Amino acid sequence: MVNKKREMRNEKLECEMKECRPHPNEMTVSFLNLSFLFLISHFSLLIFFTSCTEQQEHTAPAIHERDSVSMMTSYGVNTLISDSGVMKYRIVTERWDVNTIKNPSRWEFMKGIFLEQFDNKFHVAGYIQADTAWYYDQKRLWHLRGRVRVRNVNGLIFTSEELFWDGIRHELYSNVFSRVVTPERTMEGTYFRSDERMTHYMVTNSKGSFMMEDLQGDSNQNQPTEPADTTQPVQPSRQPAVRHAASPKPTETP
Repeated sequence: MVNKKREMRNEKLECEMKECRPHPNEMTVSFLNLSFLFLISHFSLLIFFTSCTEQQEHTAPAIHERDSVSMMTSYGVNTLISDSGVMKYRIVTERWDVNTIKNPSRWEFMKGIFLEQFDNKFHVAGYIQADTAWYYDQKRLWHLRGRVRVRNVNGLIFTSEELFWDGIRHELYSNVFSRVVTPERTMEGTYFRSDERMTHYMVTNSKGSFMMEDLQGDSNQNQPTEPADTTQPVQPSRQPAVRHAASPKPTETP
């Protein structure tokens, strides 16, 4: 009887121990929960210490959009411009910006420009083209840059990387290397100045090629038009003999 009681007591203890012992899956879940709680606590501490330190803001200077935004932007422009009620110019450009807020106010042609000029009979008197152009309307000044090419009605061709066109003084000028080609001559120089029609121009610090007639023109103009004196030997001339008639003898009177 005593042994039976002991066996029953042992069985009861084993059953209680089995009920209290956790399952392996339950142990894994509890371990994951502890790891998650540890990560949350570590992250919260990191945020706390970071918030306590002073933050330095890296800011850029303010951008004033009002200073850079154009009042008008046009694309694919092909238009005529009048001067004193007469059609004078044709503008062809991919993009045309008009900005009246910048000082001085300007027209911007950042995608290139092709400008034709007409005479009073609406005939093409010449053209100008460039990669970039600015027109300051208050100063009536054109600033052309990048592969500038000008042609007038007489066939003169001007090429350079920069050109200014002053509408008040009615002149064109450039301070960079320029090339002027006409049917008679070719000139190159680092300074160019001309009137609007490019009929009277000046190129300094220049080099070029000329026709021989151009070099001899000034010397021929200075020489007299009369033929030069020539020296020829003079042959002595003999006068022909002249036979005179004999005079009659005088008669005596008695």
